[in-house]
Amino acid sequence: MGLIRDNRRGGTVHPVIRTILQRLGLGLVTLFVVSLILFSSVEFLPGDFGEAVLGQAALPETVAAFRKELGLDLPLHERYFEWLGGILTGDMGNSFSGRGSSGGSDRSRPVIELLAPRLANTLFLASMAAIISVPLALFLGITAALYRNSIYDRTVNALTLTTISFPEFFVAYLLILGLSSFTKIFPSLANISPDALFWDRVYLTALPALTLTLVIVAHMMRMTRAAIINLMASPYIEMADLKGASKSEIILRHALPNAWAPIVTVIAFNLAYLVVGVVVVEVVFVYPGVGQLMVDAVTTRDVPVVQGCAMIFAATYILLNLFADIISIITNPRLLHPR
Repeated sequence: MGLIRDNRRGGTVHPVIRTILQRLGLGLVTLFVVSLILFSSVEFLPGDFGEAVLGQAALPETVAAFRKELGLDLPLHERYFEWLGGILTGDMGNSFSGRGSSGGSDRSRPVIELLAPRLANTLFLASMAAIISVPLALFLGITAALYRNSIYDRTVNALTLTTISFPEFFVAYLLILGLSSFTKIFPSLANISPDALFWDRVYLTALPALTLTLVIVAHMMRMTRAAIINLMASPYIEMADLKGASKSEIILRHALPNAWAPIVTVIAFNLAYLVVGVVVVEVVFVYPGVGQLMVDAVTTRDVPVVQGCAMIFAATYILLNLFADIISIITNPRLLHPR
């Protein structure tokens, strides 16, 4: 059946396309609401950037002139729509960093210039962790379901529960202690330079990537195992068993294709975490990513950079969740073959 079909009342959009369009619209609305909440939350933070930069001894006239230079004297709604319009055109404004008592606006840099290299570093780290964690989680989940209730299954479950119980910074410090301080295998800091070669980047980011892998692999492994086990009692699985199919063939050829929807969903959630939840890991390893940039911007009250980083995180999380919804829809036979 094609994606577009006709009936007596005219053309009707296929349920898959209609549902995907609905999800896309909902994602855009969610991103708009997030931008509104984000801008308002940052604006309502206590303190004043002008006074923080100029000092408490600054004259009110000097503070007022400084706020006017930065556009902070405009009403909140005008600043919001100006900021939102800039984001839609690829302009996130200028960083407040470099503006001091001299008021030298030429020293400030566009937020997009600060974010671009940091975002590339964060995506590189997230990609390394994903390349390791996704195949490992699928392998462990499938084999744990294949040898259900065995010593192997119980060992894998115990290890994954242990790693998922520890916070990221604790796992990071354990890895630093074991693989950097005692054995000197990897460096404890991942402060990579912009001109670093590819394999140098891989070596320097090994520990933070391993930290993220240990934290997220448990979620994907347990969901893979649970999704496959839930399908093992289905009638078509029992029929395949009666026909003499081996257990591995039943799981790989019959159960796994029908278990992709929940598995892909949890994988997308964890991939979103790899980009959004790297703040703690980047701070521990002094990794020059978006998370570290956001922490530094919060410390210096660099509001445009904080807003830009938060919007990157929000857009990434929403897009990956939208991707998970679309994959779940596509893998749903009831939507693919409507009556």
